[in-house]
Amino acid sequence: MLKIFFLIFMAGGIPVAIAMAGASLVYIVLSGNLPPFVVIHRMVSGIDSFPLLAVPFFILAGNLMNNAGITTRIYNFALALVGWLKGGLGHVNVLGSVIFAGMSGTAIADAAGLGTIEIKAMKEHGYATEFAVGVTAASATLGPIIPPSLPFVIYGMMANVSVGALFLAGILPGALLTVLMMLTVAYFAHRNGWGGDIKFSQTRFFKAMCELAVVIGWPLVVWLLVAKLGTPPQLTVFAGLASLFVLDRIFRFEALLPIMTPVLLIGGMSTGLFTPTEGAIAACVWAMILGFAWYRTLSWKMFVKVCLDTIETTSTVLFIVAAASIFGWMLTATGVTTDIASWVLGFTKEAWVFLLLANLLMLFVGCFLEPTAAITILVPILLPIATQLGVDPIHFGLVMVLNLMIGLLHPPMGMVLFVLARVAGLSFERTTMAILPWLVPLLLALITITYVPSLVLWLPKMFF
Repeated sequence: MLKIFFLIFMAGGIPVAIAMAGASLVYIVLSGNLPPFVVIHRMVSGIDSFPLLAVPFFILAGNLMNNAGITTRIYNFALALVGWLKGGLGHVNVLGSVIFAGMSGTAIADAAGLGTIEIKAMKEHGYATEFAVGVTAASATLGPIIPPSLPFVIYGMMANVSVGALFLAGILPGALLTVLMMLTVAYFAHRNGWGGDIKFSQTRFFKAMCELAVVIGWPLVVWLLVAKLGTPPQLTVFAGLASLFVLDRIFRFEALLPIMTPVLLIGGMSTGLFTPTEGAIAACVWAMILGFAWYRTLSWKMFVKVCLDTIETTSTVLFIVAAASIFGWMLTATGVTTDIASWVLGFTKEAWVFLLLANLLMLFVGCFLEPTAAITILVPILLPIATQLGVDPIHFGLVMVLNLMIGLLHPPMGMVLFVLARVAGLSFERTTMAILPWLVPLLLALITITYVPSLVLWLPKMFF
């Protein structure tokens, strides 16, 4: 009966969060087994979680970076590094999304933030609008895979697994996705005879490579000082941060300090310096230092607007989580999850068959539901089955999130489709057709991540 009410509400066009809470309330009232107040109690309990505090702070950090002109700096850095390659701006699009993914944590923020700059630049350089939209949409899926990631925070809370381990697990799959997308850009460039979009400049390229070397070398130096020489960790980190500002001032790097954001977050969480929630707060502080004090591109008026936008986005996300918590609890209480698990385990006891079926289900669900809602509904149903079949919950989390990110590119409810259609001025139908070729590298990455779990679990096992 609970499922029937939910489907009726969804078919009537009611938003998914209200449909979940409403179906639970109607079922409780009609069954008469529990007082209606249980709905409110379970919804409040569902968001009374310390890890969920990371959600508003990661959203705020991404909004601050977006409004402080950081996206332009990231674009210019990527342009200097790979803009001279064949199909240059396509490679810039992918690389820019990789860097911005370390700040926003959401595909929609990536598509709306960098997408506006990238699509405009690609159209001005003569690229077809469809190609610009396709590569922007595909690269936007990197936002929730490369840490930090809001879907990982939600999944970690629902599945009771380490958010820090999930963040580490996303690094190698994110690198795989990046390589496959850049190979796809190279294929289109070769087929269409495209050249580079800027002249190769030794000075610009060397400067960009120096920035990259600092980003890679800085954590290694800090680790060497702390682990091998025994210097105090806090003192070493603060001295290292001061050295970054000195280097940035001397050499006037384009995007050194913004690119360091994911390095600082992952380094702090993997060394136990702070939790993911505290890391989200650290990301906000870092963004405010860059916006207000260093680049001086943020004003207090802009800051107030950013906070209001963050409150609006956070309230939407947490309302979905709250509604899904009562719905998930009711699914468990009424035995729906047990029945589904028994049916699946009666059908197959092979992990690879279950993962195939789960992928098909999640791709389908991702076409209709927003990722947060989909995660909160699917985790109580699918994770117990995955655990019984020996699938690692961290591995399954990566598979689930990537499926739902691909779902953002699908009609009828793909939010990235709507965002990019508006940004590029294309019809919804043309935007959908533009994205179709880019599903090939995404699905290839999904298959690899699903059936090569060591790619996902190698880094988490090293640190956790």
